[in-house]
Amino acid sequence: MCAIVGIVKLDPRERVEEARLKRMRDVLRHRGPDGAGLWIDGPAGLGHRRLAIVDVAGGHQPMANEDQTAWIVFNGEIYNHASLRPELEARGHRYRTRSDTETIVHLYEEEGERCAARLQGMFAFAIWDRTRGRLLLTRDRLGIKPLYFACTDRELLFASEIKAILAAGSIRPEFNEAILPEFLATRFVASEETFFRGIRKLLPGHTLSWSLTDGFRPRRYWHLPVSQDDSAATFQERASEVRARLEATVQSHLMSDVPLGLFLSGGLDSSGLAALMAPMVKEPIRTFSVGFSEPEANELAYARLVASSVGAEHREVIVSPEEFFQVLPRLIWHEDEPIAFDSSVPLYFVSRLAQEHVKVVLTGEGADELFLGYPRYWVTAWNDRLGRAYHRLVPGTLRDLIGRLVTRLPNPVQRYAERTFLMFPPGPRGLFFDNFSVFSEPLQQALILDKGILTARDPYAVGLCCFEEHTGGIPDRMSHADLQTYLVELLMKQDQMSMAASLESRVPYLDHEFVEHVAAIPGQFKLRGWQTKAVLREALRGLVPQEILTRRKMGFPVPVGRWFRGPYWSIVQEFVLGPRPLSRGLFRPDELRRLTEEHRSGLRDHSNRLWLLVNLELWQRIFLDGEDIATIMLAMRTR
Repeated sequence: MCAIVGIVKLDPRERVEEARLKRMRDVLRHRGPDGAGLWIDGPAGLGHRRLAIVDVAGGHQPMANEDQTAWIVFNGEIYNHASLRPELEARGHRYRTRSDTETIVHLYEEEGERCAARLQGMFAFAIWDRTRGRLLLTRDRLGIKPLYFACTDRELLFASEIKAILAAGSIRPEFNEAILPEFLATRFVASEETFFRGIRKLLPGHTLSWSLTDGFRPRRYWHLPVSQDDSAATFQERASEVRARLEATVQSHLMSDVPLGLFLSGGLDSSGLAALMAPMVKEPIRTFSVGFSEPEANELAYARLVASSVGAEHREVIVSPEEFFQVLPRLIWHEDEPIAFDSSVPLYFVSRLAQEHVKVVLTGEGADELFLGYPRYWVTAWNDRLGRAYHRLVPGTLRDLIGRLVTRLPNPVQRYAERTFLMFPPGPRGLFFDNFSVFSEPLQQALILDKGILTARDPYAVGLCCFEEHTGGIPDRMSHADLQTYLVELLMKQDQMSMAASLESRVPYLDHEFVEHVAAIPGQFKLRGWQTKAVLREALRGLVPQEILTRRKMGFPVPVGRWFRGPYWSIVQEFVLGPRPLSRGLFRPDELRRLTEEHRSGLRDHSNRLWLLVNLELWQRIFLDGEDIATIMLAMRTR
């Protein structure tokens, strides 16, 4: 796991400035504390920070091919590099190291930009082809590893994190306000845009090449399956196949020359990994868990149960609210954008714990999206089914009356009724996207001052496109959309929070061949009645404790709502209602006051909404105002 950066001058007569490239590289020292490299050749410069995992002694970067006509910087792991090596050696390539990086550059010599299609793993890399004067940027299929880029009138810049692009000094940080409705609705930006005007992300499964003669050439090299396996295989046969394939992918993800561990939540996904991983290694596996003192936000008892069942060497950390809020500004700096999910913060703490004992961890990320693990999948399916009958049988005037009555129901009845087919027409836009948004479209209409921002683009455009391209039922289509949008944000969180602690995280459930297989399994094998992840539960039967197989999904709960109502109300006062956030002119003050007072009084739960608003203001102070993080941390303290 590493950091990569680079500058390519658009005028081949210019030379990359070493000092600027070093600034870009070294602002990402947390991603690679084990070493640093730099290579400049006239108009092209590559920089690298290294967290040494494979071929610790020999895998230094930037790295070149035999005749130094192609240079690479690479972040990630290629799990099939050893199987590709004999083929490349047979074609005459001479290896100088045991590293997976060298396999990529030799494969590029043979297949050009199509080399990505041969790679199994997580990766973001850049190759400068000196012969062609061409830069190639590549990102893995699911978006496990991040890669950002920007272009000015004089140069192309790229980096593993946005802050490195800003460190080059040629781009001034400006808020890309056009993404505000999408962020408020979904928590993330699904397109290539970012919060920073002019800085974009390379999308998963894509390459981007540039040369003076050809200009920019984007290419998508991988697609999720859009059709399903309609074979006669039984439920049990499918579960057996899932187990065999998952065993193989876990085995491949153990490739390392340094100690490995596992993030263990006590849920089904990470428990399955623990049970499969334990017999594959010689020593007891090392597991790490995080929790809070509040009972509703603590799964540690389940994690201990699993750790004991596999004989793990288990460690835990409890995060206090004081620790949680004090580290938040620093973590926003690490993530470069407002932190979408409050679970990012405990993820950092467990990463920091794990880093004291290992350099690599496996995690269960991706299983919920693949196996239909979220309750919203079956809720939406039932809402759509009942809603179509409701709209067919009930006259419009009566539906309008019922809708008005719902708004007058007492809590919590109203809270549940307004999330049903009674309030949304059939179809994905309302029942799936707007229903499960943080700020729905009506709330945004009331909140955002500049109505031009609201009408500029559709916040659900990318998700709807992904939903419509699949041929299956409602849950399958939702999964197809989530794997290409929601999951990408979760993976960015996983990468940035683990790398903030200089720890590599791996996601076996997202091996692309495993994903292709599971994505094609029809939804009825994943959702059975109210039971989510049915085929995965069956695949893991006999491996994990029965209590884990049958327990309800808890997610990664963080008691932010309780804290905002109590001793940390001052944070809401400062970062939502204070003079500085109000002076930015983004939101209507009266609507902000309504949200905050309803939450504080207990009338409504606006935890997620307040979390996004607090984070947005913190992000603006750090990146737009240039305020010192230590100063912001003082403002975070309760008064």
